[in-house]
Amino acid sequence: MQTKIHNKFTELFGEGGQIYASAGRINLIGEHTDYNGGYVFPGAIDKCLMAEIKFNGTDRVRAYSIDIDEQVEFGLNEEDKPAQHWADYIFGVCRETIKRGGKVAGFDTVFAGNVPLGAGLSSSAALESCFAFAINEMNGNGLDSFELAKIGQSTEHNYCGVKCGIMDQFASCFGKKGSLIRLNCKTLEYKYFPFNPEGYRLVLIDTVVKHNLASSAYNKRRESCERAAAAIRKNHPEVEFLSDSKRVWLEEVRGEITEEDFLRAEYVIGEVQRVLDVCDALERGDYEIVGEMMYQTHFGMSKLYEVSCEELDWLAKLARKMDVTGCRVMGGGFGGCTINLIKEELYDAFINTAKIEYAKKFGHDCKVYDVVISDGAHRVC
Repeated sequence: MQTKIHNKFTELFGEGGQIYASAGRINLIGEHTDYNGGYVFPGAIDKCLMAEIKFNGTDRVRAYSIDIDEQVEFGLNEEDKPAQHWADYIFGVCRETIKRGGKVAGFDTVFAGNVPLGAGLSSSAALESCFAFAINEMNGNGLDSFELAKIGQSTEHNYCGVKCGIMDQFASCFGKKGSLIRLNCKTLEYKYFPFNPEGYRLVLIDTVVKHNLASSAYNKRRESCERAAAAIRKNHPEVEFLSDSKRVWLEEVRGEITEEDFLRAEYVIGEVQRVLDVCDALERGDYEIVGEMMYQTHFGMSKLYEVSCEELDWLAKLARKMDVTGCRVMGGGFGGCTINLIKEELYDAFINTAKIEYAKKFGHDCKVYDVVISDGAHRVC
């Protein structure tokens, strides 16, 4: 990929520039908790977005996407927002950097990625974090990693129409090889947990059902959580986010909110606790408890938060039937991947069965991605 990017860069723009990369991410547990101020437990993976970048001496950006095979040029003022949606991510990072007092000189760039699109692995956060890191370093802006993650999040909010939490960009900026990160999305306190489970493997199964997080379904669930938190706050003023609530406090306001809002909130409050339970289990080396928590998360996402789909539920049922230690939908939902924690000796049988039976059931193949926990945003050369 690096060679392909460099060759295209020299073809379009002449002499080469610097190369940067940032990773996609998995999240072992803790979904839809980030924008509710709760805990998440992500890690960067060995699938990334890579870009070659060089200053061009102007106040404009010229960007070429190898994957889309399209080039765009835009200025750095608000009115210069490009028409191409994929370019909004780069434009947004430039604008959010400028808003924070950072310098952004015009540059040329060619980029490509191997983070599967629509699989819930945060290809957009990898793109944002790669350019946020590169622009910061090349322009000597001195912004810290937290600010770079916030630049990516604000790009989603202000230029791409997704009210995402901080987790995806945080994982892309803070990822460390061989470690998962427990992040408190309210306080931004974080802790690395070594994740090298002997005798187990992490594998993703992609339904190849695409989802669009900019759709109203994602934002509607966030609004449900905010309404539930507001109702609880009347009795318990200390509840800033839904994650601050206890289950019994939610029960107190059941008659004051819709059943739908109640179910959404019930899932989130339970999920916050499951993240902590998984961290405790990892410290004891108890991967069977980790797996059981993953199954509980899938049930909650399917039945309470209602962000699963037939394909994901089918994969989770197959995993349980074949004694896979843990399985759940990963990411925002509405398609994408299941993440599976599986004993080495069961791996081949499960993957082979999943591939064959999934194709029979749904008429198209699923995809399988083995996961290696890797570093986040960095300069390659």
